[in-house]
Amino acid sequence: MQLWARRLHIYISMALLLVVLFFSITGITLNRPSLFVSSQPDIQETIITLPQGLFSDANGGVAVDKAGIIHYLTEHAKLSGQPSALDVFTEVEDGELIEGEIAMDYKGPGYNVAVFIDMTTTEAVIEKTHYGVIAVLNDLHKGRNSGDVWKLFIDVTALLMVFFVLTGVCLLVPKKKTFATSLKWTLFGSLVTLAIFVVAVP
Repeated sequence: MQLWARRLHIYISMALLLVVLFFSITGITLNRPSLFVSSQPDIQETIITLPQGLFSDANGGVAVDKAGIIHYLTEHAKLSGQPSALDVFTEVEDGELIEGEIAMDYKGPGYNVAVFIDMTTTEAVIEKTHYGVIAVLNDLHKGRNSGDVWKLFIDVTALLMVFFVLTGVCLLVPKKKTFATSLKWTLFGSLVTLAIFVVAVP
C-alpha cells in the first residue's frame, strides 16, 4: 500500500507540476485583474460581403442558411471561438425583403466577436475584441468559453489533485509522530481559513 501510494504521489505531483503552477499563478491574476488585465482591449472592425444565396431559398424567397452563415464567417473572416445562435429579424412584404438584420457573436478565452449582418446588402460588420494574454489565461483558469475538452481537462486535473492529497495522507499515517504534527498544521490552516471567512468576508 505504501509503495503504491508513494509512486502515485510522486508521479501525480510531477504530471501536475506545470498545471498546478498555471492555476496558482492565474489565481493571483484573477484575484487582481486591475494589476494584470489591460483596461484598453484591442478592438478591430472589418466589413465583409456574404453570398446572396445564404439569405434566399431555391425559389428566390427569403430564407436564412444559419449553418452556411456560420461556416462562411468562420472560414472567410478568420473567426474563432464558440458561435452563438443567430438572432434574426426580418420584415417581408409580398415576398420581398424590406428589412432584415442578423446578430450573433463568437466567444473564446479572452476574445469576443460581435457580428451584425444587413440582409438587404448582405454586408457583415465584424467587431473583434482581444483582451490580452492574461485575460486568455484567466478564462482558461475558469473554463470560460474554452470548450468541452478543456473543461474535461480541468475535471481530470481536479481529480488528480484529490488523489495527490489522499496519497500524501496515506504516506503520513504510518509515521505516527509526523502524522500527529501534520494534523495539527491541518487544523491550524483550517481554523485560519475559517476565521478569515467569518471575520473578513463581507
